[in-house]
Amino acid sequence: MTLSEQATLAKPAPEVAHSFTEAYAAIADVPDEMMERDGSLRAHWWPLVNGLNDLGPDELPRRWEQARRLIRDNGVTHNVYGDPDGMERPWSLDFVPLVVSAAEWQSVGKALDQRARLLDMLLADLYGRARVVTEGLLPAEVVYANRSFLRPCHGLDLPHSRRLHLYGADLARGADGRFQVLSDRTQAPSGAGYALESRIVLSRVLPTVFRQCNVQRLAPFFVALRQTLASLAPANRENPRVVVLTPGPYNETYFEHAYLARYLGYTLVQGNDLTVRDAKVFLKTLGGLQRIDVILRRVDDDYCDPLELFARSYLGVPGLLEAVREGTVAIANALGSGILQGPAFLPFLPALSRRLLGEDLAMPSVQTWWCGDAASRSHVLANLNRLVIKNAFPVRGNDPLFGQSLTQAELEQLATRINARPTDFVAQEQVTGGTAPALSRGKVEPRRFVLRAFLAATGDNYTIMHGGLTRITESPDSVVVSLQKGGGSKDTWVLADGPVSEVTLLPSTSAPIELSRGGSALPSRVADDLFWLGRYMQRAESTVRIARCAFNRFADQSGAESARTAAVLAREVLGRAPDRHETGDRDLLIGVFGRNQRYSLRSTVEGVDGLARVLRDRISIDAWRILQDIEHDVESFDPDLDAPYASVLEMLNKLVVNIAAFGGLAMDSMTRGQAWRFLDLGHRIERATLVTRLLHTTMTDAHAGSASLLDAVLEITDSTLTYRRRYLTQLEVAPVVDLLLADADNPRAVAFQVVAIQDHLSHLPRESTHPNREPDRQAAVKLRTTLQLADVQQICQPVDGNRPALATLLNETTDALATISQRVGQIYFSHAQVPRHLMAPAQKEGP
Repeated sequence: MTLSEQATLAKPAPEVAHSFTEAYAAIADVPDEMMERDGSLRAHWWPLVNGLNDLGPDELPRRWEQARRLIRDNGVTHNVYGDPDGMERPWSLDFVPLVVSAAEWQSVGKALDQRARLLDMLLADLYGRARVVTEGLLPAEVVYANRSFLRPCHGLDLPHSRRLHLYGADLARGADGRFQVLSDRTQAPSGAGYALESRIVLSRVLPTVFRQCNVQRLAPFFVALRQTLASLAPANRENPRVVVLTPGPYNETYFEHAYLARYLGYTLVQGNDLTVRDAKVFLKTLGGLQRIDVILRRVDDDYCDPLELFARSYLGVPGLLEAVREGTVAIANALGSGILQGPAFLPFLPALSRRLLGEDLAMPSVQTWWCGDAASRSHVLANLNRLVIKNAFPVRGNDPLFGQSLTQAELEQLATRINARPTDFVAQEQVTGGTAPALSRGKVEPRRFVLRAFLAATGDNYTIMHGGLTRITESPDSVVVSLQKGGGSKDTWVLADGPVSEVTLLPSTSAPIELSRGGSALPSRVADDLFWLGRYMQRAESTVRIARCAFNRFADQSGAESARTAAVLAREVLGRAPDRHETGDRDLLIGVFGRNQRYSLRSTVEGVDGLARVLRDRISIDAWRILQDIEHDVESFDPDLDAPYASVLEMLNKLVVNIAAFGGLAMDSMTRGQAWRFLDLGHRIERATLVTRLLHTTMTDAHAGSASLLDAVLEITDSTLTYRRRYLTQLEVAPVVDLLLADADNPRAVAFQVVAIQDHLSHLPRESTHPNREPDRQAAVKLRTTLQLADVQQICQPVDGNRPALATLLNETTDALATISQRVGQIYFSHAQVPRHLMAPAQKEGP
C-alpha cells in the first residue's frame, strides 16, 4: 500500500481535521508545506494531522511541555554571542515537524548527490591544476581574492582524492514551489547533531504519531559517515582512532560537537589535546601519546594550524598541515574546503557542472549575480532596491543588506561601494521561501523556513540524511531565518511508502565482541577539567555548609556567643570580617549570592557550570541534570535582604542535597578508571584543604574555642553524631581537632582524604617508578605520616592565648596539599619537567 493510499484511509472526519487547522491561514501567494493553494490539506500531511488530532486539545500542551523539559534536562543549547539573557540559549524546537514525502526527498537526494560530487571535483581542481580558471569557466578573482583559499593546501595528495566528506545544503522553496539551494556548507557543516537530538525528543513525546507516519530513520546517514571516516585512515584501518576537533565550549554549536562525539563513539578534543611529532598527530593522554588517524573537524580552515595558516589561532594544532602533507592523518572536511561557501561561486556552477560532470545542474541555486562581471554589475545597480547584497567572500559579522529596507541615500552609498570594489560583492534575488505550520502561543501559524540537508560521502557518491535541520522565522511577518536572531527549529520527517526498517549504530548482537574492562585513555586536558570539577564542587559544598551554619547563628537571638560564632563563620566565607556586626547577615548574603563577587558561591557555581559544559561528553545525563539544577537554583535565586533567613536557609538546604546527590552519583555510578580518580582526587584535595583552613580559623586562637564555635565546626563538617557517640556532650578543642584532622576513619577528616589521595596517586600511570621522581607521592606519604604521628592533645595546648603548635601543623598540612596539587598538575596536565632542585614546597593555592 502506498503512502497516498494509507493517507486516504487515515483521513479523519473533516470536523476532526478542522480542529488542528482551523486557526491556520497560509500566507497569500507563498508556497505552504501543509496546505494546497485551494486550502485543502496535502496528502502526505494527513497521518500527522490525524495523530495530533487524536491527542486532543488538552494533551497537546502537556506533550509540548514534556518536549521542552527534555531539551532543558538534556542541556541542549545554542550559544548566542552578545545575548543579554546569557550566551547559552536553550534549543528552540517547534512541536510540529516539517513533513516531506518520500518521492520528493528522493528527488532532492539525487540532485544534492550530484551537487556534492561537483563541489568535490571543483575543490580538487582548485587546489590542483586549476583548469576551470585557466579555461575561463571561473574568474581568477573569485578564487585567489578569497581569503578562504589556502595556498599552503595547494597540491595536497589526499586519501581517495576526496576533499568533501560531509556536505550541507540550505534549501528553500522557490516561487514555483520547488526547492533551490540558498548556500553550500562545505567547511564543517553544523546541524546534524541538532537534527538527531530534535528527532529523539519529538519521537519520545509523540511515539504513536511517529510510528503511524512511517518516518524514515536518521541512523543510516551516521552509519555511512562512520564508514567513510574509517576508510580515510592512512594506517590502522581495522580500528582507526578518530577524534572530533572542537573550538571549545564557547563555540555556538558546542553542544552538538559533544553530542555527536558521544553518539559516534569518538573522542572530543580541543587543539591543545593534540600534538604533532615527526609529522604524525598524537593525542596527549595520561598514559602517553596515542596516534590519531582521522580528525572530524569543527574548527574553521585557517584556525587549524597556527604555523602555516592563521598565526594567532589558539584553536588548532601546530604542524597539523605538515602531517596532512605527509599523509599520516586524514581530515574531514579537507583543509581549504571552506572556499566554496562563498556565494560568488553560485552563478558559475551550471557551467562548471556541464564541464566537470557532463550534466546539467539538477537543483538550481538562488539567482545570484557576481558584481565582478560588468553585465551582472549593471543589472545589480539597476535593481539594487529589490535585491539582497552580500559579501562575495563571507566574513563573520557581515550581515546581508536588503535593498528594499534601505533609504535612497543608503542605496547610493551602497552603489558607490560596489563600484569601488565590485569583486567583493554579490547580489541575490530575495527569496521569500515557503512556509510551514508552527505551534506558537497555543495556535498553529505559518513560519518561513530553510531546510539544511546533510550528505555523507559513500564510495563515489553521497548518502543523504532522511531528515535535516529545519530553521524557522520568529514570526509570520519575518522573512529572515536566523537562530541567532530569535528563530526556531523543527524536526524534519521524511516519510516512507511502507514500514521502516530498524537501523542502529549499535553493533549486531550476533557479532562476537572482545570483552574488555579497560577504558579509553584519558586526555590530559579532560583529566585537568575533572580534577577541577571535583575541587569546585567541594568548594561549593563547603561554602554552602558554612553559610548555612552562619545564618542559623545569625537567626539565633539567644545570646552574644551565637553572634560571635556567626561573625567568625562569615569571616571564613568572605575572607574578611563583616563590615559591621549588626549587618553581618546582610554582608554574608551578598558575599554568598552576590554578583561580581570573586569568591562567592555564585562564582564557584559558574565555574562548575563552565567545567560541566566542557566535560559534556564525559558526564552522565543524571549527573548533568543535577549540575544544571544547581546552576539554575543559584543563578535565579533573589533573596529578600530585609528578611533573608527563611528563603536563604531553604535554598542552602536544597543545595546541600543536590551537591550530595552529585557526589553519590559519581561514587556509585562511575567506573574506577582514570576519570573517576581525577574527579575524586580534586574533591579530596579540596576537602582536606578547606577543613584545614576551617580548623585554622576556629581553633588556633585559644580564646575562640568556645562551645558554640566547636559545635558549629562539627555541624559544618557533618561530624556531630560521630563526636557525640564518642564524647557525649562535652565539647573540647583537642577531641574536635583529632576527629577532623587525624582520624583516618572519619570521611570528613583530613587524614581520611590523605589516605584516599595516596591511593589515587598509586594507581595513576607513571613514566618512571624512581622514588626521586615522584614528588606528589612523596608529599602524600610525608603528610600521612605527620598526621599519624601527631600528638593532638599536646599540640592543642594553649600558649599565651594561642595554639602555635596546632597552627604550625595546619600550615604544614596546607603546604603539603598545595604541593601535591601542584605536582599532579605538572606531571599529568602540563607535563612539565621540573628540576629536582626546584621541588620546594609549593605556595598556597588561591581559593
